Amino acid sequence: METAETEGWKKSACIICSINCGLEIKTENGRITKVKGDKDNPVSQGYICEKSQRMDFYQNGADRIDTPKRRKADGTYENIDWDTAIREIAEKFKTIQQQHGGDSILYYGGGSQGNHLGGTYADSTIKALGIQYRSNALAQEKTGEGWVQGKMAGAPVHGDFEHCEVAVFLGKNPWQSHGFARTRVILREIQNDPNRAMIVIDPRRSETAKMADFHLAVKPGTDAWCLSALSAILVQENLVAKAWLDEHTTGYAAVEAAMRKINVAEYAKICSVDESMLRSAARRIASAQSVSMIEDLGVQMSLHSTLNSYLNRLVWLLTGNYAKKGANNAFAPLLNLSNSTRSTSKKSNSGKPAAPRKWTHSPVTHSKVIMGLIPCNVIPDEVLTEHPKRFRAMFIESANPVHSLADSQRMRQSLRALELSVVIDVAMTETARQADYVLPASSQFEKAEATFFNLEFPRNGFHLRHPHLPPRPGTLTEAEIHARLLEAMGELDETHYRFLRGAARLGRTAFGLAFAWKSARDKKVVRYAPVVLYRTLGPSLPANLAPAATLWGISQIYVRTQAAAAKGAGFGGPPLIAGNRLFEAILNSPSGVIFGVSQYRDSWDAVKLPDHKINLNIQEMLDELATIDNKLPHHRPDYPFILCAGERRAETSQTSIRNPDWMKKGDFSVMRIHPEDAAMLGCTEGDWVQLKTPRGSAKAPIELTDELQRGYVSMPNGHGLDYPGADGMLARRGVSVNELTNTADRDPFAGTPWHKYVPVHLERLAQI
Repeated sequence: METAETEGWKKSACIICSINCGLEIKTENGRITKVKGDKDNPVSQGYICEKSQRMDFYQNGADRIDTPKRRKADGTYENIDWDTAIREIAEKFKTIQQQHGGDSILYYGGGSQGNHLGGTYADSTIKALGIQYRSNALAQEKTGEGWVQGKMAGAPVHGDFEHCEVAVFLGKNPWQSHGFARTRVILREIQNDPNRAMIVIDPRRSETAKMADFHLAVKPGTDAWCLSALSAILVQENLVAKAWLDEHTTGYAAVEAAMRKINVAEYAKICSVDESMLRSAARRIASAQSVSMIEDLGVQMSLHSTLNSYLNRLVWLLTGNYAKKGANNAFAPLLNLSNSTRSTSKKSNSGKPAAPRKWTHSPVTHSKVIMGLIPCNVIPDEVLTEHPKRFRAMFIESANPVHSLADSQRMRQSLRALELSVVIDVAMTETARQADYVLPASSQFEKAEATFFNLEFPRNGFHLRHPHLPPRPGTLTEAEIHARLLEAMGELDETHYRFLRGAARLGRTAFGLAFAWKSARDKKVVRYAPVVLYRTLGPSLPANLAPAATLWGISQIYVRTQAAAAKGAGFGGPPLIAGNRLFEAILNSPSGVIFGVSQYRDSWDAVKLPDHKINLNIQEMLDELATIDNKLPHHRPDYPFILCAGERRAETSQTSIRNPDWMKKGDFSVMRIHPEDAAMLGCTEGDWVQLKTPRGSAKAPIELTDELQRGYVSMPNGHGLDYPGADGMLARRGVSVNELTNTADRDPFAGTPWHKYVPVHLERLAQI
């Protein structure tokens, strides 16, 4: 880290979305003054979108905190010193653990879009407290997909959109939400190539849909009928890759039988897509040499979301689009964030089903734990009860569940009902304002940081971002916070560090050998490896990079578990040496490094099922499909419109960007509505309406657009944050959409919310 700011450009990354494009920034007097794309970044290659220009609004928010805070009885906060905060929090957590068990504490969060590195240290605190239940934003979106991919292959996949002949976007508008590197460049390439095609399945005529060869404008909530019809066409017209299916999959007979029962014409009517359009799209998929398909929140936060994830995979698997260039492939991440499994029980060595594993369901509602996460929508039900196994404490890190989860009112009530709630964050968020303790973290530009959203194939990159601004006095990195907590709980001390710290001074090889020796003799070294590495290897790293020490352990694990991909990127050989070389490359590559290079055939090795064959028959999903016609979307007469609560737009941002000054023009939380619906309400452009849902109400200005279907309205995500004005008083700009959503509206399999299908009543406001 530079001790004196200069005029030079500094390597960093955007934190707005999961792609984390490489940036170069200029700083002056603690501010980020200029931003441009980093052409040396091996993944983004200089690409950025307009949202990257908002970094300083995150860095210099007025609600950033720089001292620990403790809630008083009257609801206000007092500043306390770090020693007091750590001691009290450690004591109170340990008391709850001893009285009620670690399973009475819920850990939520662990890293927003750009700061996953700090979350690796939370693992040590989780283990020290015996915490069994976790949740985070992935449980809002991806657990249904994770459950399906676990049952079908046991490996996460990602599309090769750069090389595909046909790209299919399901409930996704990548022009705004991205989802793969250099998104807009690749979208234009597909659009302008007559030999390639784009298919978009979306109720709205989005920016991406306008570029598409086929826009399947489904009626909101009917994606499952559209996807079923596509698969049925493939089967009924004999367009499936039968020889490929016989060689690489199991369970096709059950799928074929289900698809032959589907009345395509009837399903086309239900989803409001012309049958000829459906057949043309299916035939284009079947005829292509390669197809990549991606789903997103438009279906993952809507009706039948888990079934949609299953049907999505059938479309590209029935046509043989796996494990080849331009298709869907199993990527090898540096650290796997998904613990998806094929079932809640495993077979014993005898081949008989073993007893169900613990922690497979939440303690009160018995909801499925998928990818190690309980559904976000059940958290209040797990707290606001007299059940003896209820959650009594929450540890929340780099997350804002009061704003981001359904039914904000009930989430606030839940936090206040807990015996203890602790938040680690850079700002006084809506969640922090309900917590018992708030611990201030250094920002993502003041510490070593990274993301583990490493989804690329065949070349996969990782970017350790170096700090370029001095940390605010009074803040600490997450690595330091968790280290202090473990030491305060008596879990670690100098006896665990001294030998390894000395070895680190002799070099990485000596340290690796010493770590292996010490681990074999001291279980706590392994159990709390991230903190041990931070305290021992960390001091030997370049200035201000001590929190990157956890990456040494991750590198060592990666070269052992993903040896082929690591070797392809040049990190082969004896594991200790290979891991050290990868770690050195990460430290010394300010624009990021390619850590894995795979072959397309490697995707078969990633399939964890017998004989590396993909399972097409998920019986629960086929059973659901058989009854789907009895579960048609319906409008309640008292709530005749359907609200999409959280649309990605140019004028939306990640909620880490709390300062509303980033939006230079327009209004916050404009509700989009079809002109004919507006006329029916007596509204014109710019009028205000009141929205009423079964859970809450709000007021918003309207924008007329024929991009939406009639009866369907949308509100943007990321607005409605409580932010201090010039007078220090909190003010809310726009609508916090989760004041309108309901925890009971969720997928029956994964518990993911139906934020894209919220019943709403609209009334014109005479004046505002």
